[in-house]
Amino acid sequence: MKLLVLGGTAWLGREVVRAALLAGHEVACLARGSSGQWPAGVRVLSADRDEADAYQAAAGEVWDAVIDLARQPGHVRGAVRALGESVAHWVYVSSISVYARHDEADADESGECVEPLAANHMSGPADYAGAKRAGELALCEALPAHRVWIVRPGLIAGPGDETDRTGYWPQRFARALDDGQAVLMPDAPELRVQIVDVRDLAQWLVRGAALGQHGVHHAVGAQHGLDEHLAWAQAVANWPAGGPTRRVPSDRLLALGVQPWAGPRSMPLWVPGAQSAGLGARSDRAALAAGLRRRPVRETLADTLVWERSRPPAERRAGLSPVDEAELLQQLDSSNE
Repeated sequence: MKLLVLGGTAWLGREVVRAALLAGHEVACLARGSSGQWPAGVRVLSADRDEADAYQAAAGEVWDAVIDLARQPGHVRGAVRALGESVAHWVYVSSISVYARHDEADADESGECVEPLAANHMSGPADYAGAKRAGELALCEALPAHRVWIVRPGLIAGPGDETDRTGYWPQRFARALDDGQAVLMPDAPELRVQIVDVRDLAQWLVRGAALGQHGVHHAVGAQHGLDEHLAWAQAVANWPAGGPTRRVPSDRLLALGVQPWAGPRSMPLWVPGAQSAGLGARSDRAALAAGLRRRPVRETLADTLVWERSRPPAERRAGLSPVDEAELLQQLDSSNE
């Protein structure tokens, strides 16, 4: 397969390129290259997708498939205008964020979506869902249905996850073996978690592109409880039975100013509230039928912890800092006096 990856230097893009090269495909990347190094063995088409002539280097060739990782709707619109006639099959990596509601467990790909973003560029993170939906529609309106595959990932996880959502819990338990501080955890056994390993997703994208997969599919992990996920994180960190932890109900964590999901002073993967009950519980039936293969979550967490230990020290983008956690534990102790 002659494959063009629109992107290819950020996390998922690098894994897509690696998977395609390992499978023996001819791979070119069109991107600025500002998010990281070009993977070895790839043909580089350096371009800024904001420029009018961004696709000139690729437009003179015939491609078996494109895998498009764009966030900005204008990038998708420009790409399909320039390359639509020379690409046999188009794969677009969207997101489950495009759904208007996230309160229903096991919801499938037929759910109502948000309004598409009319602008070519997001003005901020709040536009992300509409931007991804606009990218989907740009392709669906320009190309026949049998030439378009829209993949909607949930939470992507694994080594290289610089959002810190995958690595926070394994590294926190590993750090606690050294500092002895109790690990602050959510007491929310009702919450569900789904993670899809970035390597499994990349391999599926490449296989689907080669096979001409079409339609719309979630790319999500198997559902499991948050408590089970935390137990796996403890296991890969060699956390001892009975190690010091402090479980706190969701309403108390919110009252203390702990943020759900990600960002500063947060607890990754913890998203309380009935309106978010489906975030970690999307249907995977169509994806499994279409060939998505998933490794055990424990393997993903173990590999991520190895990667975490190889990272240079850096300010984390999600989770509680040691100072934040110590302050919260002190507040909890004081309130119980």
